[in-house]
Amino acid sequence: MPAVVKAFIERHIQHIKYPSKKSEIIAACVSMAEMPKADREWIEQNLPDGTYKSADEVVRALKL
Repeated sequence: MPAVVKAFIERHIQHIKYPSKKSEIIAACVSMAEMPKADREWIEQNLPDGTYKSADEVVRALKL
């Protein structure tokens, strides 16, 4: 994943309320008009099911 895309995703998931389930994170990403559809789809495909306590946990789970 290009560094620019990684930085973009990291910046946007910081604004999600935690703890959050994968489904809640995906829903939040869908509501972010500035997040490209391809990035949302990548997160949905690569984020394991679970509940995340922070954006840092999401980043680790996505192996960014």
